[in-house]
Amino acid sequence: MANAFLNRARRFAAALVLGALCTAPSAAGESIVLASTTSTEQSGLFAHILPLFTRETGIRVKVVALGTGQALDVGRRGDADALLVHDRAAEERFVAEGFGAYRREVMHNDFVIVGPSADPAGLAGAADATDAFRRLGAARAAFVSRGDKSGTHAAELRYWQAAAVQPAGQGWYREAGSGMGPTLNMAAALGAYTLADRGTWANFRNRQDLRIVHQGDPGLFNPYGAILVNPGRHPHVKRVAAERFIAWLTSDAGRAAIASYRIGEEQLFFPAAGQ
Repeated sequence: MANAFLNRARRFAAALVLGALCTAPSAAGESIVLASTTSTEQSGLFAHILPLFTRETGIRVKVVALGTGQALDVGRRGDADALLVHDRAAEERFVAEGFGAYRREVMHNDFVIVGPSADPAGLAGAADATDAFRRLGAARAAFVSRGDKSGTHAAELRYWQAAAVQPAGQGWYREAGSGMGPTLNMAAALGAYTLADRGTWANFRNRQDLRIVHQGDPGLFNPYGAILVNPGRHPHVKRVAAERFIAWLTSDAGRAAIASYRIGEEQLFFPAAGQ
């Protein structure tokens, strides 16, 4: 009973802290730098939610949109105040190494595999993502990789490893070395397969003959986390404003903003449960 009461008290105290962060006044014109992924930018999510945050708090968010690996490097150098990225293992390592003060689960969506409508590798019949990548390797089907150390690229490499396929150096495997939009453009031009986050795919217009050929597999789950860059390592980090942003993302208002972003009738991001 005593432990249960103590746990309830701790949760109540945490809620009070979050509430204070979300309602505290801000200096006019205050801004933070957020290093994030191309998927959150190119999907249109930031254009939807950041004006809502600024209207509520007065804090402007300057986004540096990169692959997750590059965004984490920006954080390591102290060139951002907060991160919003999607490679959980790398995020947890970033915090464990002392570059991040903490990580908060913010939202998720999923990856999809897109490819030519004829689907020569037969991915539509794949049992799961591992089977899909195994079929790609067996068919030697043209595939365009982000190749940029992004969260999407890291996920792709995990799928190849699970499928026991080593695509690097193969003639059918191309590395774009760029964000999701340019990678999709390259795949469309070549009639090739690629792995994409659902948000960017939904907002992508130059599809040509591309369509989703594999989706809905639990293994394609794609979580996003927010990290405060450690002010103990980089004292210039705008801790109060950055923490206010992270608190807003995980508040009722932030979760509602994330959930309300749609293209057509499709909800593209799903906020994490209240923390």
